Amino acid sequence: MHTRALGQGLEVSAIGLGAMAMSSGYGPNPGDRDDMVGVLRYAVEHGVSLIDTAEIYGPYDNEILVGEAIAPMRDRVVVATKFGFDIAQGRTQGVNSRPENIRRVAEESLRRLKVEALDLFYQHRVDPTVPIEDVAGAVGDLVHEGKVKHFGLCEASATTIRRAHAVFPVTAVQSEYSLWTRDPEPEVLPTCAELGIGFVPFSPLGKGFLTGSVLPDATFAPNEIRANVPRFKADNLRANQALLDHVSDLAAARGARPGQMALAWLLAQHPFIVPIPGTRRRERIDENVGAASIALSADDVADLNTLTKRIGVAGNRYDEAGMAAVGL
Repeated sequence: MHTRALGQGLEVSAIGLGAMAMSSGYGPNPGDRDDMVGVLRYAVEHGVSLIDTAEIYGPYDNEILVGEAIAPMRDRVVVATKFGFDIAQGRTQGVNSRPENIRRVAEESLRRLKVEALDLFYQHRVDPTVPIEDVAGAVGDLVHEGKVKHFGLCEASATTIRRAHAVFPVTAVQSEYSLWTRDPEPEVLPTCAELGIGFVPFSPLGKGFLTGSVLPDATFAPNEIRANVPRFKADNLRANQALLDHVSDLAAARGARPGQMALAWLLAQHPFIVPIPGTRRRERIDENVGAASIALSADDVADLNTLTKRIGVAGNRYDEAGMAAVGL
């Protein structure tokens, strides 16, 4: 797989891997722990060099899993993890980006991941009680100490990105971005382009919707992330099927899968975009990696660029509380 450069010269595979679903968010795992380690290693063996995790996934279990998986291939992996939540007794208690917490999380993530330095350390959500300048300064101190290599932000506004970058260079911004979530386009993506910051879309396949694997009558267990996402409510799922049908038709005409079209479209938007689809299956790794070889025509890109305007998207990407925590 070809590589792409995020900010500050950080080079990674054009398609990364989000590891969250291997430990949390999508119900029981389809295989045991050894199988998940195998999937992670399979991804690296097939060209994926960016693996994304966070202390909150599990919590903690996902970092331990990723650390075990990458141990024999550390020199081939850029591992990204995150800070920014208060975790007590296994539950999230809100956000916390106080400098002392950033340092504590870094130390604990280093231990769980079994690495000497965190390649990319994101603020998971903006903490409105802590100036972003203080956050950038705290991560900058960790970089100078050799414990962190690069600083990132998640779901931050263009203004916050600029303020942070003025204190310490931001290497990557991670936000939800896909054919049905276009929020970063008006301000965040132009800011990244201007400042030389990479952009890492999470949920680039719409939490599975854009792969065609979520049926219109799908139901979700209460502990599944999609159970609380308005877009996955029954009426909205049915309404959004028209968008998926269009993507599926384009994919079929080109001998591709709908998820591959969705990833290829993201790659065509900017050369500094590196999506991190999540999966727990080797066949999905193959499919996602294959998307990096799909060259969309100018007509394909133009068609997909206007998709949401023409067809529309029913339902928000988060519930009310989730939406209040993004774009700060």
